[in-house]
Amino acid sequence: MGEISCSNGIGNGNGVNGKTHSSLNGYRKSCWYEEEIEENLRWCFALNSILHTGASRYQDIALLDTKPFGKALIIDGKLQSAEVDEFIYHESLVHPALLHHSSPKTVFIMGGGEGSTAREILRHKTAVKVVMCDIDEEVVDFCKAYLVVNREAFCDPRLEVIINDARAELEIGKECYDVIIGDLADPIEGGPCYKLYTKSFYEHTVKPKLNRGGIFVTQAGPAGIFSHTEVFSCICNTLKQVFKYVVPYSAHIPSFADTWGWVMASDTPFTLSADELDSRIKQRIKGENRYLDGKTISSASTLSKAVRKSLDNETHVYTEGTARFIYGHGSVQKQNQA
Repeated sequence: MGEISCSNGIGNGNGVNGKTHSSLNGYRKSCWYEEEIEENLRWCFALNSILHTGASRYQDIALLDTKPFGKALIIDGKLQSAEVDEFIYHESLVHPALLHHSSPKTVFIMGGGEGSTAREILRHKTAVKVVMCDIDEEVVDFCKAYLVVNREAFCDPRLEVIINDARAELEIGKECYDVIIGDLADPIEGGPCYKLYTKSFYEHTVKPKLNRGGIFVTQAGPAGIFSHTEVFSCICNTLKQVFKYVVPYSAHIPSFADTWGWVMASDTPFTLSADELDSRIKQRIKGENRYLDGKTISSASTLSKAVRKSLDNETHVYTEGTARFIYGHGSVQKQNQA
């Protein structure tokens, strides 16, 4: 997750990696999470505590107790979700695709090791089988142990958890799915996931595993007025090369300090009105959504003029040789302050 830095509040405050300095008289210790989200721009917030840090063979993992956002899951130095607003991300990722499908019975999740995506899918009464395929068993076990909100989902008999590379699992498996969801880590240079955002993967692995009328949806990185050109616009354009109907949409995630993007794709058109979506929400979903209703889903795909123009003019197609990556990394810093 980047690094843990500590300092005694003297000098430049940059700290010494891996060493803890005792507090000086008259000083109080504070702890902050800091993430570089753009060049010359960092996002940080205060912590109550560092609940756990560790590393798997694939990535660094941390669970932080933050003052503004509750428990926050950090993987490879990037905030993945925070307790107080993860419902915005996961409702937006899951429900539009499942509601637009006529009867989604089988769903495959690429990634999603924290269990929140599975939790939202399992609220759908039509869901018969949900396969969550994450490459990192240690992340899955970590989230089972620490994220209490998802324990019920992990115990649901409709959920099958597979530890494998999502590409390999889809390629060797014989089953097709009504909905495939990409809940992957952001494409970070050197990270394990960027190859799962490519045209060849969508065309030769994902699309053949969709049933007739099937829908694919993926998280697609920052979609803000300045940040959408990192990966959002080219992921959208890449999917346009593979599917007939592609719908980019976005929502603001406070803990991400940005608007976030998703892209939904199918060879069947998305035609439901806000009222029809509300009707399906009432019929199909157990419990009440905190963020999404029909109007919210419909309006989420109304992007700003600047973003629409960029998406219309985007020509880049995501391949392994021409990959784009999300910017930045994060760290935890401890400082003693007067």
